Amino acid sequence: MAQPAERGGQRRLRPAPLVFEPAEATADPEHFFDLESIEDPKELLSRATELTLAFRAAADRAVEFQAVAAAQLADPKRFDRLSAADVAERAAWTEDYARKMIEFGRDLIRTGGRPEED
Repeated sequence: MAQPAERGGQRRLRPAPLVFEPAEATADPEHFFDLESIEDPKELLSRATELTLAFRAAADRAVEFQAVAAAQLADPKRFDRLSAADVAERAAWTEDYARKMIEFGRDLIRTGGRPEED
């Protein structure tokens, strides 16, 4: 199962390895990381939990990258900077959410990638 890992003083979950599936396996809607072939419910719960944690960790990390990119695109020092509305349009967000993500990205950049505590 995933173990906590230290990164910059912040505990992060170390995700289970995600293995890319062959094209023929992904074409089958019942196939999902070979979980359907696991018969032991204990093993199934363990592997499904590992995948859940891995996907959550991947989603959280992707959001951080989105925020940093939004902040970089909206940086007032850029001659080609985008407005919050432009960032929102590119990312399919609301303008309000784009403003929040830009600020979150600025915080991440300022703190070296570690979200500040509330």
